[in-house]
Amino acid sequence: MTYFTEFTGSNVFLALLIVYIISVLIQLIYYWFVFGKLAFYKKKYIPNTQLSPVSVIICARNESVNLKKYLPLILEQDYPEYEVVVVDDNSDDETFFLIKDLSVIYPHLKYVKKEESVNFFKGKKFALALGIKSSKNDLLLLSDADCYPKSNQWLRKMQQQFSSTHEIVLGYGAYEKRRGFLNMLIRYDTIMTALHYLSFALIKMPYMGVGRNLAYTKSLFYKNKGFTSHYKIQSGDDDLFINQCSSNRNTTIQIDEEAHTVSFPKTTFKQWFFQKKRHYSTGRYYKFKHKILLTLFPFSQFAYYTLLIILLVFQIKIEIVIGLLLIKLLTRIFILNKCLNILKEKKLLLISLLVEIFFVIFNPILHLSNIIRKQNKWKK
Repeated sequence: MTYFTEFTGSNVFLALLIVYIISVLIQLIYYWFVFGKLAFYKKKYIPNTQLSPVSVIICARNESVNLKKYLPLILEQDYPEYEVVVVDDNSDDETFFLIKDLSVIYPHLKYVKKEESVNFFKGKKFALALGIKSSKNDLLLLSDADCYPKSNQWLRKMQQQFSSTHEIVLGYGAYEKRRGFLNMLIRYDTIMTALHYLSFALIKMPYMGVGRNLAYTKSLFYKNKGFTSHYKIQSGDDDLFINQCSSNRNTTIQIDEEAHTVSFPKTTFKQWFFQKKRHYSTGRYYKFKHKILLTLFPFSQFAYYTLLIILLVFQIKIEIVIGLLLIKLLTRIFILNKCLNILKEKKLLLISLLVEIFFVIFNPILHLSNIIRKQNKWKK
């Protein structure tokens, strides 16, 4: 009986060790062959020879305070011909009067009003579609009312990446650096999201973009019938649309610091949690191959940390466990440091391991909360 117990126990620990090794290998593949594409990305010099007209689209609901602060930074871009279309999504603040006053100073500012009684899409999709329809140029650059460009070259840099084949340009949208652990969580989470969608675009598997800094052509929007395939879903005006219409040929990235946008972050954990839930819920509508690849990384992370603790506690093949731990840790530091440098977020490296462990625990809870919420809705 003792022999059988020892034999069975040794087999279990051997299986756990094998799974641990596999989880480390998956992590290494992601870091070297996926994230490594961004880490070693060399920006191509593109001369400013052809500057096509651009329409900047911004949707706003009761955002007069943010528009007053940030809209002039968009209206004063160093660019020869562009318009800024602000879609007033049924605001009841000072948005109309603000835009009216700014229009006197900036003739390339265009105001579009969306009434609440007309709303075929959930969320801001109808407002965005209305802004796109009202725009006069084929090249569209999207941002949010609480965002501002990091430089007056933002429009120029994003436009540079369009070509005869590239119809989608994925940019980086950062969050303001502020004090507190929540701000570090938000910024790290934003970086890891960017790390994924930018890297996957570089390996010719684009799957999403962020509406804070995203560009595509109006012709592509109409060719794919806009948001009609997912109009019932509240979010997804950016990631679901890109997941639907991006390909290995028509998508590129722009990560030059002058092309970054910066947004105002959530200030309470509750606000951020519900924002995450909303964003997280759209993932189930991605293409199957993207869901598999995006699930594999956090799943292997969870398995890696869980099995690392178990194997260390029971002292199973310590030399192998510690060796793989060091290889994975050094790889993570090296690749992540290069990516953070490229995105100008290098100060987060020191705290990144602690924040990563937080998300290894937090993400399953977030996923579970979405499942429970769906079940409750179904019961009603």
